[in-house]
Amino acid sequence: MTKQRWVVKIGSALLTNDGKGLDTTSIASWVEQIVTLTKQNIDVILVSSGAIAEGIKRLGWNDRPDDIHKLQAAAAVGQMGLIQTYESLFAKHDMHTAQILLTHDNLTNADRYENISSTLNNLLEFGTVPIVNENDTVATDEIKFGDNDTLAALVANLVNADRLVILTDQGGVYDDDPRQNADAKLIDKIHVDDEKLEQVAGRTGGSLGSGGMYTKVLAAKKASESNTITVIASGKAENVLTRLQAGEHVGTLIHC
Repeated sequence: MTKQRWVVKIGSALLTNDGKGLDTTSIASWVEQIVTLTKQNIDVILVSSGAIAEGIKRLGWNDRPDDIHKLQAAAAVGQMGLIQTYESLFAKHDMHTAQILLTHDNLTNADRYENISSTLNNLLEFGTVPIVNENDTVATDEIKFGDNDTLAALVANLVNADRLVILTDQGGVYDDDPRQNADAKLIDKIHVDDEKLEQVAGRTGGSLGSGGMYTKVLAAKKASESNTITVIASGKAENVLTRLQAGEHVGTLIHC
């Protein structure tokens, strides 16, 4: 059986329970589902937000600062807790993790691009779960991805992923903003080039993250360059990853 490759991205609001510190119960559930996927011949690369939000919480700040150097400091502090959490939870299933920190510069330089690709491929061959995050501690505006949705799409391109799964605090892409319109309907399936897709994706994000649904739609477009389909779904949905693997329809499927 040919192995599949999935890139799974989890956003800050989910990981930190809306900024209250790492939600280890939810993280443990996603870890367990990823372990199940690996046993079913699916290699998984995890793109994880949460470092800055966790750092802000650890440092006792009430609000996300605007100053880039304070954000970088928060990322450095929070990254420790984030990776420690993943490492300990995967270890319970006898699985190793690896930390990969990237900047946009890493993926625009041809030599570095090939090196990162080779490293990721080897880590997957070793049965390891690579955990990718933006290298916020050193990234400047010139070399930032801007958000982890974009990073996840570029990683999907890098490894020719079969599927990009973006887990968010929304149920998927709606025909209107569900936070303002109770009658908004979930779009089950849509083509990546459908004009309606961008029209319905709001450009605003929450206070914890840097991207809204709009960046997720752009990520789906970027991922489609390597014929990767994208699913945008609620990370709060029970067993969302294993249900997707079983062929169940969850969230919004954006196909090429």
